[in-house]
Amino acid sequence: MMNINQMIKLTGVVTACVIISACSADFDSPVGDKASSSGSADFSNFVAIGDSLTAGYADAALYLSGQENSFPAVLAAQFAKAGGGSFTQPLVSDNLGGMLIGGTPTLDNRLVLDAETESPAPIAGTPTTEAIGSGLNGTAFNNMGVPGAKSFHAGAAGYGNPAGLPAAANPYFVRFAKDQATSSMIGDAAAQAPSFYVMWIGNNDVLSYATSGGVVDAVCKPISAPSACDPNAITDPTEFAGVYASLTGAFTTTNPAVQGMLVNIPDVSTIPYFTTVPYNPVPLDQATADTLNAAYLDYNNAVAAILGATDPDQVARRTITFTAGQNALVIMDETLDDLTGIDPALLSMRQATAEDLILLPASAYIGTEDPNSAGTTPPLDKPWGVGTPLADSDVLIPSEISAIDTARAAFNATIEAAADADPNLIFFDAAAIMTELNANGIDYGTGFIDATYATGGAFSLDGVHPTARGYAVIANEMIDVINAGFGASILKVDPGTKTTIFFK
Repeated sequence: MMNINQMIKLTGVVTACVIISACSADFDSPVGDKASSSGSADFSNFVAIGDSLTAGYADAALYLSGQENSFPAVLAAQFAKAGGGSFTQPLVSDNLGGMLIGGTPTLDNRLVLDAETESPAPIAGTPTTEAIGSGLNGTAFNNMGVPGAKSFHAGAAGYGNPAGLPAAANPYFVRFAKDQATSSMIGDAAAQAPSFYVMWIGNNDVLSYATSGGVVDAVCKPISAPSACDPNAITDPTEFAGVYASLTGAFTTTNPAVQGMLVNIPDVSTIPYFTTVPYNPVPLDQATADTLNAAYLDYNNAVAAILGATDPDQVARRTITFTAGQNALVIMDETLDDLTGIDPALLSMRQATAEDLILLPASAYIGTEDPNSAGTTPPLDKPWGVGTPLADSDVLIPSEISAIDTARAAFNATIEAAADADPNLIFFDAAAIMTELNANGIDYGTGFIDATYATGGAFSLDGVHPTARGYAVIANEMIDVINAGFGASILKVDPGTKTTIFFK
């Protein structure tokens, strides 16, 4: 049986000009030769607050080069050409990306692509970035991006307290919280009384649910019921709205004239983590298809006998059949009736459809043998996705996607309404940019990027976070909105000078 990695080939990536570096060093600024100007905006004290996307996280880690190419760092460099002030970031110690907590390696190194196996793997080396005793505490930083942070974490006092690790504190914030015991992200950010801020928070309020495969049913109410909050649950939209108002309000309190940009939440179905693995990646010849059909005959007949008279639609959904050619994966679906009380072999499984999203990590083992199936009867060797169904955590099914979409729409309505309500704030539609990258790609003048995993140039090897080039494109799109909103003429950068994925 074929592993999905044999189907998602990355041949030619090593030498592709668009992946490694720009094919042209020339870049024509969209504002031409016009001098850079801030218009009515005040960039003298620029602060960014958010999660991993703000921090410059990429390739499943926070590493030095990623931070240096974060979208806030790109913006700050361009703002400086129009009178903007200095911009400091809590830079990590190396380009490995792992992290030590009390001297113990705890977080994995960043991903690089092995050109021989055509698979991503952590880069070798012992990290030197320490979460505790970093020497950064007590200092104010302009980039307040904290990987893993949700909206309600931003206002949580002690989120940077090492005594709260691993559950109540975040090691990334432990590194640079101004006062580890009492600081909150928004407190440290707003205390700087910024003249201009960008806030991109809320991604993890749905993303952690999505990347876990939607295995949690409960919605988290972080304010009214914090003890009941599962780390992977979706944040309650009403409580999100209250939290978000408190975050924008904190900036206004320290500087009533503060200006800024609020950024919305992208659709998970537009990023490679959820779009790379097709629902039907299983190639079969007729003989293998016949063998599988024979192996599933008893299952299909039993389901039909139990449900045929009462729920023929469910019988049709649960009937598993294979043909010569490409075939859909077999997946678990908890919305199906539980028949295991009648027969433990009658799992709640079906074949995937185009409406299901298969998570990227499943590509590592689809088609390989389930190690728990040794010595069992057919079908075949019980390969994942064929003889053994993919687990709930490997797939987003339509009901889970709907829950994500409903919450995200509410979050985005809150964010846009907050921008509309304050004449000093503008709104940036990051969701539209991600949709464009996924649907058509973006031509940035000296090159082109899209959302194709590994070869598209926009996304790093974790399938969620942009590459340096992707972050530069996002920064340029933000500059367009800032120029329009504040009558500015901030110059853009050439994304073609930025890196994309890295090789072993």
